[in-house]
Amino acid sequence: MIDYLIGVDGGGSGTRVRLARADGSELAQGQNGPSGLAHGIDQAWIAVGNAVLKAFAAAGIPHPPLRHIGIGLGLAGVHNRQWAAKFLEKNPGYAAIVLESDALTTLYGAHQGQPGAVVAIGTGSVGEVLDSDGSRREVGGWGFPSGDEAGGAWIGMRAIGHAQQVMDGRVAAGPLARAVIAACGERRDAVQGWLAAANQTAYAQLARLVLESAAVDATARAILGEAGAQVALIAEALDATKLLPIALCGGLAEPLRAYLPRSLLERIVPAHGDSAAGALRLIQQHLREGAPC
Repeated sequence: MIDYLIGVDGGGSGTRVRLARADGSELAQGQNGPSGLAHGIDQAWIAVGNAVLKAFAAAGIPHPPLRHIGIGLGLAGVHNRQWAAKFLEKNPGYAAIVLESDALTTLYGAHQGQPGAVVAIGTGSVGEVLDSDGSRREVGGWGFPSGDEAGGAWIGMRAIGHAQQVMDGRVAAGPLARAVIAACGERRDAVQGWLAAANQTAYAQLARLVLESAAVDATARAILGEAGAQVALIAEALDATKLLPIALCGGLAEPLRAYLPRSLLERIVPAHGDSAAGALRLIQQHLREGAPC
């Protein structure tokens, strides 16, 4: 018997979960480190498990056996079918489990399962649309480092690239370059060491420096302006008719709003819920339809 439901939003920077009773009434939330599948299958399950523990603790409820819990997950990296299959194989014992991309759960959360489009901008970026005929389509989401335009890692890579040119004397120093160089070690050998160890999450952490420098640094503004243009391209590819509601989601959605074209801003509607809420809706739908666990 399933007594509790969990909705999970897992990406390259963190994991957020929503805990609900079997009837869907929400109880609490929990957070932990990254659970995007690119970080490893075991690491993803550890992060999810720790976030679930925190949600039960926040609700003041002892963590029940996993056989009494149904879990819906929207995780970055699900497009890699081998990763997704291995993740499901390592289910630690949840009574019911359904796994989809974080793009789809973001879409379900934003429009409560109704037709619409979303552009999710966090560590990475992806767009997803649900048409009125029930069909859905993804734009972007190709992953780091070749895709994820406008995401935090994409912004961070441009910031460190600019800093490298400044350190070489190819371009003049400014506030952004100085902040990035300081964050990555100051000296050339230290920066090269940082680069050798950097992953998607590390690059995304530099996006904060770009946002903080934008008021006083032209290069930072140019990077963010290009990010805004990339978001607009994703939105256009999702719905060229401009008839569907579109929501911007993710940690960088609000910071990038100032850099979006006005034509896109006029189309944006508030998201009803986040990706974790969409994942909760996903597991509820899965159980209603009686799908195999």
